[in-house]
Parts: sequence; C-alpha cells; structure tokens
Amino acid sequence: MGKISQGILGGVSGKVGNVVGGNWKGIDYLRIMPASVANPKTPAQLDQRSKFVTVLRFLQAITQFLRIGYKNYAVKMTQFNSAMSEILKNAVTGTYPNYEIDYANVLVSKGSLPNVLNPQAVLDISGDVQLTWTDNQGMGNAVGEDTLMYVVYCPDQKDATFLNQGGASRLDQAQTISLPTSYIGSDVYVFVSAISPDGKDISNSTYVGTLLV
Repeated sequence: MGKISQGILGGVSGKVGNVVGGNWKGIDYLRIMPASVANPKTPAQLDQRSKFVTVLRFLQAITQFLRIGYKNYAVKMTQFNSAMSEILKNAVTGTYPNYEIDYANVLVSKGSLPNVLNPQAVLDISGDVQLTWTDNQGMGNAVGEDTLMYVVYCPDQKDATFLNQGGASRLDQAQTISLPTSYIGSDVYVFVSAISPDGKDISNSTYVGTLLV
C-alpha cells in the first residue's frame, strides 16, 4: 500500500494504483508502471538485454570505485548508471548474443584532470602488478600531489582489485598492486586514473593493458 505524506501535494511513497512514488537524493518522484507487453522478448529487447548484462557483470565488480570515478558525471542518476550509459555507448563489441567488453575503450572514471603520463604495468616474480608512469605535474591543472586510482579486473573471477583514494602520488611514479591468488592463471585488465588532493578533480581513466597472472 502506498501513502501520501504532507497532503495531496506531498511526496508519494510506494504504489498507488498504477503510480509508484519514491525519493532519490532528496527528490520526490512519480512514475507510471509500464503496461503489459504482448511480446516482452522481441529481437530488439533481447539484443539490448544481452548488452546490458555484459556490461553489468563488469560494473558490479567495481561499484565502489565508480562512486568516485563518476561522481562528477552522475547528473540526475547514480554513478553506476552513468558508467553503464558510457560503456554501453562506447565499449561494447560483437553481435547478439556474443557481446564482449572492449576494454581499450572503457572509462572507469571521467573528468578533466590530466591523467598520469605513459602508464605501464608489468607482473613481477611475486605475482604483484608494478605500475609506473611519468611525472607530468604542470600539465594543465596537474600537480605533483595528485594521487593514483586504479582498477585491475579479472573476468574469470568476476572480481576486481581497485583503489580510489590513498594511492601513490604523481611524483612517486610507481605503485605496487597485490592480487588475490584466485587470479592466478587468468587474464586481468588494468586501468589507471588520477585524482586531485582535495578529491574534486578526476581524470579520464587510461586502459594500461592486459596481464596474464
């Protein structure tokens, strides 16, 4: 049962007839429940659902990272949904039903801050990822105290190792990432970003490459 608070002009909570009300980020909203569809599995619907599920598997592993990586682009939507829209448009390849993520075109963060320059990733003998880059402070609004954000995604495990705050600085030019032993024998995909000291400015992410753990 739905209820209307503060009179007829107040917010609606729950379901009233075919109207569903709620509140998101302090904004009361109403939406009409969709009418039943005669054929809910048309080719176009199946195609879109297949793309959606492909991207969803990836994004679910980095939900917490996206809350920082997309915070400046979540306009009237969640950071997760903003990332979903970006990747559906620009980083899905293949044909139904065999869609895949085109990791080279994925953005796990979006912003105007310059990213670290020339990022490289190698696996050392202990199985850790060694990230290196070139200090490019002074490029645009980049400063030496900007810090690294990273994602290492393992599709086989549907899991990711990531950091969205407290990383090495632009000046440090190196970061070590320890991976779970469950990643051994799998390919992982590496992305890096930069974030300003106050956390307000973020860079577009850069796809660094693929490593076999």
